[in-house]
Amino acid sequence: MNTLTELRSQTAWSVHVSTDIVVFGIADGKLQVLLRRHPPRRGGDAPWALPGGYVGPVEHLDRSAEHTLVQQTGVDDVYLEQLYTFGRPDRHPASRVITVAYYALMPPRRVEDIRTRPTPEVCWFGIDAMPKLYLDHAEIVAMARRRLQAKLNYSTIAFQLLPAEFTLSELQVVYETILCDNLDKRNFRKRVLAMDCVEETGAKRRHGYHRPAALYRYKTPGKVEYIK
Repeated sequence: MNTLTELRSQTAWSVHVSTDIVVFGIADGKLQVLLRRHPPRRGGDAPWALPGGYVGPVEHLDRSAEHTLVQQTGVDDVYLEQLYTFGRPDRHPASRVITVAYYALMPPRRVEDIRTRPTPEVCWFGIDAMPKLYLDHAEIVAMARRRLQAKLNYSTIAFQLLPAEFTLSELQVVYETILCDNLDKRNFRKRVLAMDCVEETGAKRRHGYHRPAALYRYKTPGKVEYIK
C-alpha cells in the first residue's frame, strides 16, 4: 500500500503547514542562496536547508515567513514574495507537510553583513555550488530561480538586489548574473531609461582608472513595479 493510500484509509490524520524561504543575494559575481543547518537527523549529519518552519494555528502565512526569516537568519525588512505551494504527499518522511514557499531578495550591504557575521549555522552558497539539501528544497530553489529570471522581463524586481545608489553598469551586472548571459550595453541602458523607473542622483562613482559613472536611484524603493 503506497503512502497516499495509507493516508486516505486512516479515519483521522493531520496535515501540517510550513513556510520555506529562498533568500537570494549577489556576491563575488554570483547569485547566492542563504542556507541554514537543519537539526540533525537521527544517526546522521545536519543537512543544509532553506530557512523555514511550521505555521501556527492562527498565524498568517506571510507573517510566519517573516518571523521565521528573522528568527533563523536575523534578516528582516527585505523584499519577500510568495512563490508556490509544495504538497506532494510523500515530501516529508514523518507526516503530511504542505509548505508554502517564498523567495526574498537582499541588497549587497545585507549580504555582506551575514557573510562577516560569525554564525556557522547560516551561510551563503553560490546557486550552482550548493550542498545536498533537505527534502525537496533543491526543487524549491530551482523554481525560485526560474521565477526570478522570468520577472526580469516584465518587472523592476532586479532593483531589490541593489544598494540605494548604483551605476547602470552595476544594474546590468545584476541582470547578467541572474540570467547567466551577457547583455549588449547600449541596448540595456536604452531599455532601462525607457522604463522611467530610475533617476540620477547628481553624484558620480569612479571604478579604478575608468571615467566616473553617474549614480542612479530607484524611484520606488522597496516596491516592485510591473512593466506594461
